[in-house]
Amino acid sequence: MPGASATLSPPLLLLAMPQVLDPFFHRSVVLLVRHEEEGSLGFIVNRPTGIKVHEILKGMEVEWRGREAAVAYFGGPVQPNLGTVLFGPSSPEAGEEFEGEAASEVLAGVSLTQHVGDLSRLAESPPERFRLFLGYAGWGSGQLIEEILRNDWLTAPARGDLIFAPDPDRVWSAALASVGVDPATLPSWTPSGNGEETAN
Repeated sequence: MPGASATLSPPLLLLAMPQVLDPFFHRSVVLLVRHEEEGSLGFIVNRPTGIKVHEILKGMEVEWRGREAAVAYFGGPVQPNLGTVLFGPSSPEAGEEFEGEAASEVLAGVSLTQHVGDLSRLAESPPERFRLFLGYAGWGSGQLIEEILRNDWLTAPARGDLIFAPDPDRVWSAALASVGVDPATLPSWTPSGNGEETAN
C-alpha cells in the first residue's frame, strides 16, 4: 500500500485484537521500534519465559548481579537466539547514566541494545527497568499495514510503565484501557471446526 508506512510512526504499541489467535501473538502487546518500506520490527513485551536471565548469561560467561528470579522475555518468533535488552535509566543513586557502546534510545527513558559489551556492563548493576528479550516480531513489506487495516492490531502510545510492568498478565488490558478501550466490550473469538474464526 503506497505511502502507508507514513501512517505508523514508531515507537508505539501494537495491541493484538481478540481475533488474533496465533499463539505467538494472542493478547500480545508489541513495542514497534522500526517501520519502513522494507518491513517492520518490534518486541512482544508481555510474554515472560521460564528461562532465568542468570542462566542465559552464564552460558555467555557474563555475571548477573540483578534479581535471581529475573526471567527473559519472548520478544517474538524471529531469530529466537538473538538477545535484545530494553532498559531504563540507572537509579539516581547510581550517579551517572549508562552510556552504552551501541545503545540507542527508542523512546524517552527507554533504550535498546544488542551489544554484548553493553549487556555485560548492565548485568553488573542492572537498572530497575531491565528486560532481556529473546527473538523479535518482524513483518515484511506492507504486511503490518495490511494486518492493521484488517483490524488485527490497535495502536497505542508507547509507555515505559507498560513496557516494564511488573505484572505482564495485566499489560494487554492496561494498554487497551490507556486508549479508552474496555477489554470486556471486545468480542471473544474462537476457532470454528472448519478453520474459520467466529465471534462470540
